Amino acid sequence: MSIIAAYNEAWETGNVEALAEIIHDDFVFNPHVGGITLGKADLLGFAGGEGTPTSENNRILFENAEVGVAHSIVHFANDSDSEAVLSFLRFKDGKIVSMETGATPLSDNYKLVGSE
Repeated sequence: MSIIAAYNEAWETGNVEALAEIIHDDFVFNPHVGGITLGKADLLGFAGGEGTPTSENNRILFENAEVGVAHSIVHFANDSDSEAVLSFLRFKDGKIVSMETGATPLSDNYKLVGSE
């Protein structure tokens, strides 16, 4: 199974233990929201908490041993609008060591989470 497919499956099922095995200890996540940076513990806490985003139409656009590119439609539980999200991932030791996302809002009246 690809690293991205394993990540998607663990995320969708809420399997934090499986995510912990897929995410490198040096993991850095730079999401498209708010100019923040998250680490492994942050991501695992988010995945195991209330209001975890859900996704559909998950597609792996490219993946090799070093990098991956994925796209999905993400739905947020905090009343934010859904987004089309493109993710760029780097791999180290067969695990995800970094992830960056970019997103396109899917509604005309979109408001960035935390911008109010």
